[in-house]
Amino acid sequence: MTATALKKEIDMADVQNSKAWQKACTKDDLVAFSGIAAWLETADGPAQVAIFYLPGLRGQGDELYALDHHDPFSNANVIARGIVGDLKGAPVVASPIYKQHFRLEDGQCLEDENVKLRTWKIEFKGDEVWVEG
Repeated sequence: MTATALKKEIDMADVQNSKAWQKACTKDDLVAFSGIAAWLETADGPAQVAIFYLPGLRGQGDELYALDHHDPFSNANVIARGIVGDLKGAPVVASPIYKQHFRLEDGQCLEDENVKLRTWKIEFKGDEVWVEG
């Protein structure tokens, strides 16, 4: 085994054995009041994550949210392309396929209480966006 392959194997073992923070993108990659998709290594394997950036929401500064990019109703990875809005004071994203609304804070589907998207801790570290896998 080469040194490069060994390092990659060790790095993957570290990711699989912990909830490591990972750099997902930079602030310049984000689109205000919209979403982008990112790849995240998790203990359960790789995941596609939808990252939403709502600057100045509720006067609290920059708001970041990270939830599953996978839409369970259409079985497609499309959540980051959804329409961002507000329902009953809560920021939501509407799936671009069948239009179910998911709260950005906790991933809960507003049309079906039995469906909830995974969420991840996310924050700025300087101009970089980091997600806890």
